[in-house]
Amino acid sequence: MKIFHWKINLKILGFILLFLPLMPYKSVEAFPIYAQQAYSNPREANGRISCANCHLAQKSVEIELPKAVLPNSIFEAVVKIPYDLNNKQILGSGTRGGLNVGAVLILPQGFKLASSNQLTKEFKEKNKGVYISPYSTKAENILVVGPISGDKHQEIIFPIVSPDPLLNKEINFLKYPIYVGANRGRGQINPTGEKTNNNAILSQNSGEILSILINEAGNYDILIRTITGENITQSIPKSFDLVVSKGMKILLDQPLTKDPNIGGFGQTETEIVLQSPERIYGYMLLCFFLLLTQVFLVIKKKQFEKVQISEMNF
Repeated sequence: MKIFHWKINLKILGFILLFLPLMPYKSVEAFPIYAQQAYSNPREANGRISCANCHLAQKSVEIELPKAVLPNSIFEAVVKIPYDLNNKQILGSGTRGGLNVGAVLILPQGFKLASSNQLTKEFKEKNKGVYISPYSTKAENILVVGPISGDKHQEIIFPIVSPDPLLNKEINFLKYPIYVGANRGRGQINPTGEKTNNNAILSQNSGEILSILINEAGNYDILIRTITGENITQSIPKSFDLVVSKGMKILLDQPLTKDPNIGGFGQTETEIVLQSPERIYGYMLLCFFLLLTQVFLVIKKKQFEKVQISEMNF
């Protein structure tokens, strides 16, 4: 009986996962799950992170983390995604709204996300509303987050646990690279290759604009007389800003609106050292002996000066 229930639950779960990307979303306009399904590793062979395939504009991103960490220790990686909070993007519904942000953090093998019981209450409160997850069950060292509201999350904090080489022989005390990619706003390309509505609208014909009217819905109706003498109306949503006017002659695929995209994707990389405690103890011991040697040298110098002074007086 229990096995039967398990089979039913697995079928229901599979059905939900299959149709989850097709379900309507109100505020969520980006889907990291597409990249997770299409790429086993989000960083391609040429070094580009796969998010750049949909977010075509280039923007900046920053990351802050310690230069070195000890084994089996928790540290924070802060990803900064700056942009002007006054900017509004065109949503999938055609209306304007705030930007959303997302990020992917590619850590060295062995590094992974800290579990909730390892985090302090202060950190949980500080990172409230941010849900970070591993990229896949086989890639726990790759973390993704988003889309989340960018108004309150221009800085995303990743709590990371460093590995212990004594427990994992594949890990060594070395310097490792860390890659990060972050986007703000919606993408311009769907995973299917089709353009989103977050692009400039192009003219569908060549000809002359006879009139620009606003219909009952508030959208623009542009009446175009084509080069064949036919009158064709092209509608443009009201959330776009026109760059054409009555009487203008236009060509096929000429932009009729400004580019509404104000977001973009950026990536960068840094390094971190997995430091051995024994090396630190050895370094501190070396510094102690160097300091002690300098002290003895100063004392010996003073003694020598006293001898010289006594000989001169004699």
